[in-house]
Amino acid sequence: MSHPDITLYSDSHFFSPYVMSVYVALKEKGLRFELEPVDLAEHENQQEAYAELSLTRRVPTLLHENFSLSESSAITEYLDEVFTAPDFASLYPHDKQKRAKAREIQAWLRSDLMPIRQERSTEVVFAGLKSPALSEEGVYAAAKLIAGVERLLLEGHQNLFGEWCIADTDLALMLNRLIMAGDAVPERLVEYAHFQWQRASVCQWLALSAAKRR
Repeated sequence: MSHPDITLYSDSHFFSPYVMSVYVALKEKGLRFELEPVDLAEHENQQEAYAELSLTRRVPTLLHENFSLSESSAITEYLDEVFTAPDFASLYPHDKQKRAKAREIQAWLRSDLMPIRQERSTEVVFAGLKSPALSEEGVYAAAKLIAGVERLLLEGHQNLFGEWCIADTDLALMLNRLIMAGDAVPERLVEYAHFQWQRASVCQWLALSAAKRR
């Protein structure tokens, strides 16, 4: 099967949870792609060439042949619609309501829980950064996240919807912001996040991030 030209533009340190989501999606689809780092510290994303490519001037941006697309959940939905089953693995549940719920989870993680994202950056997850105790706002956001996951994840299940989907990776990343900082998280959610972290596509991303720090 021939594969189209695909380039994924990433942060140069491989710390972005949103680039990670798209990277995992591409790996799960079995698609070959080029990974192009963008040095955000040097404002390469603000330069004219990248601004012409990316509407948002952010990462990730996907270039598929002559089509460019930014925003991670838009990219993963696009990939799932273009590279369909049975030739390619699905990123979202087949059931329409479960599929909508997975998209709801992705939107929630990207638009809410800001105290967690601010106080538990992905450097906690990918670089072992030590962080102070959560603020009052952070404690509230963590409780909200945990309550949401406990409601979503059925007892005895390792995935949200009976089989893996891209929302599992995104949700495990958010939980790991707390877990790897030493914050209190219920054991079954720790086990869920750990299980998701063993997935081959996730391990490949973790290896990229670790290699950058050597």
